Amino acid sequence: MIRKPEVQAFLDASGLALRASTTGAAAQAAETVIDRWAVAGGSGVEAARLPVCDWIAPALKLAADGPRSGLAATFGRIERHLRWTRRGSADINEQTFWNGHANAVILGPGGLEARDDLWVGVTVMAPGVQYVDHHHAPEEVYLSLTPGEWWNAEMDWSDPGPTGAIYNPPGIAHAMRSGVGPFLALWFLPL
Repeated sequence: MIRKPEVQAFLDASGLALRASTTGAAAQAAETVIDRWAVAGGSGVEAARLPVCDWIAPALKLAADGPRSGLAATFGRIERHLRWTRRGSADINEQTFWNGHANAVILGPGGLEARDDLWVGVTVMAPGVQYVDHHHAPEEVYLSLTPGEWWNAEMDWSDPGPTGAIYNPPGIAHAMRSGVGPFLALWFLPL
């Protein structure tokens, strides 16, 4: 399989940001993901958008002035090809979360490249939204492109800043939330 150049550019920028932002277990998880994406995956799904995706452009504008501007720019070139969905457990009766978030897989099941050895994805949230507490078996590394806060069962709410990363150990309960502006963050999970 041949990878699209814009996807490769995004992965190259992600690898640089992950290596610059992680240490310890987070760095090990990041290296596993980077090693696995060295080989391109299969064909992905058709693009789809949700109304909350209107926050992507303002988020990318914010990110354009930050230290991850290059990563944000490479993401901006692929985001229109993504299939944006709500979290499967989202409740339509909880309108703030229902209408205020979307996720897309870049590499992995339902992504631009179908794979079963890793997930690389992205979450966008409107201002003032808290992502539901959740957990999953794989460990996870987040890179923020805009300000936001993360929580897990081992740490209080924390903003990693424009060059930091968040690491969630396998199976830990965790959540994230936006502030007064849009939230845009990338996530990397070795499977």
